[in-house]
Amino acid sequence: MSSILTNTSAMNALATLKDVNRGLNQTQDRVSTGLKVASGKDNAAYFAVSETMKGDSGMFKAINEGMTATKNSVATARLGAETVSDIAQQIVERVAFAQTDGVDRADVQLEINALVENMASAIGQATFNGNNLVDSSASVTVVNGVTRNAGGVANTFGATTFTFNEADLATIQTTFAGIDVVTDQSSATLQTQLTTAETQLGLSIDAATSLGITENTLDSQMQFIDSLADTLDSGVSSMVDADMEEEAARLQAYQVQQQLATQSLSIANQAPQNILSLFR
Repeated sequence: MSSILTNTSAMNALATLKDVNRGLNQTQDRVSTGLKVASGKDNAAYFAVSETMKGDSGMFKAINEGMTATKNSVATARLGAETVSDIAQQIVERVAFAQTDGVDRADVQLEINALVENMASAIGQATFNGNNLVDSSASVTVVNGVTRNAGGVANTFGATTFTFNEADLATIQTTFAGIDVVTDQSSATLQTQLTTAETQLGLSIDAATSLGITENTLDSQMQFIDSLADTLDSGVSSMVDADMEEEAARLQAYQVQQQLATQSLSIANQAPQNILSLFR
């Protein structure tokens, strides 16, 4: 039955065209934004998870930036400790040389004093951004990560930390400054001075080694956090990023469907005109 009041074919064609236009607009949004889940209405579950993971990734990156400053301070301190260790070795050699009879110990003392001054200079300059880790024995705590649902409580965070000790090179330098091979030149006293120098050399080596281990630990943790943040970003991408190859193919298909739906609607709209021929 044909009707001039209700054009069923046109209504179907119009509904089809609306569906095609809706799909075309959605695909164009995905192509323009690069996202298949841009808001909660696209996929509520994926959107919630992706936003949470983005937050976690941002926290890890911020922690890594903070650890970078600490690592640089430790690296500077390690360099200072290694320099102090090298100078300590030279002082030990000069004290050992002073054990020999006939040596001008006053000249040896001048050499030792100059080396001690160099040591003090190295300790003072082993500073990064005002942070000196070789002038005391204080402990340093660094936040190196976070844990979600800390203590089994949902939506809470707990900080993971790493603690290390500064290197007290100032005390080593002060001890070296007290070495005197001139005032009392007895064999027993000179031997005591040599023992003291060797002990301080060992302490300086231990300090340099400890700071090296700390630097390596921080570097390893930073690499892990970098990889972890990349993994989180990759996981978020797999949930919300649009497959551009698929969207490009879908866009072309929708454009063809739109043209066909438009032509179908045009044909359907012309159908009532055919009824006029019945009244001629």
